[in-house]
Amino acid sequence: MTDYKLLAKQIKALADDEPNFIPVFSNASALLYDNMEDLNWAGFYIMNKGSLMLGPFQGKVACIRIEVGKGVCGTAVEKDETQLVKDVHQFPGHIACDSASNSEIVVPIHKDGHVVAVLDIDSPSLSRFDEADKEGLEEFVRALEEVIEF
Repeated sequence: MTDYKLLAKQIKALADDEPNFIPVFSNASALLYDNMEDLNWAGFYIMNKGSLMLGPFQGKVACIRIEVGKGVCGTAVEKDETQLVKDVHQFPGHIACDSASNSEIVVPIHKDGHVVAVLDIDSPSLSRFDEADKEGLEEFVRALEEVIEF
């Protein structure tokens, strides 16, 4: 099982040198991609001009823009809540940036009370993510929220 508490401590330590969201998100995506099993994508989409724009990530190529309310990422922003999707093919309006992805978890990231980005993680396996992953990734995102500067 992934040690999310350790990952949260590591990302806080890495942000000590530079809290700008770009290097922090870059290191965060690498930490998650290297420490979680069975992933094909781990990264961030950042709010920009009213939609989500591709940010730092690890994995396969990805969609560049996602509208709020569209797909799993856009739904996470619209509802302002984590989306844990066991089978993306059953998710209404799923955007298939990578046809190899079968499950996904997306966690909103806040600054000053507003969603500023989302953490998006995909797996080629169905039902890859569970409640323990949801709780751990939400803890990881809280650590990011404490340290990032936009």
